[in-house]
Amino acid sequence: MGLGWLIKVYVSSEVEEKFRRLAMMVYGYGKGSISKAAEDAFLRWIMQHEAMLKEVNIPEDPVGAIKGMLSNVKKSGVDLQHEARKIIALKATTSI
Repeated sequence: MGLGWLIKVYVSSEVEEKFRRLAMMVYGYGKGSISKAAEDAFLRWIMQHEAMLKEVNIPEDPVGAIKGMLSNVKKSGVDLQHEARKIIALKATTSI
């Protein structure tokens, strides 16, 4: 593994402590063990999410797809927003 790019992430102190401890246990206590563990974690995350997203069919023109789905709706966007507010308000008052 050659030198690459720096990625700065923020995690909770609990995650950081566990990650450091396990990285050193797995990769040794020498220089680069945390980087090796982080790269391994990134690669596993990438593989998992790439596989998951292959199953998702994302249209090339998402706006066109949405317009197509909503083509039979006769109300304007403003009317739909007002109707949504009424529904949300009704749900809020009836759930009390």
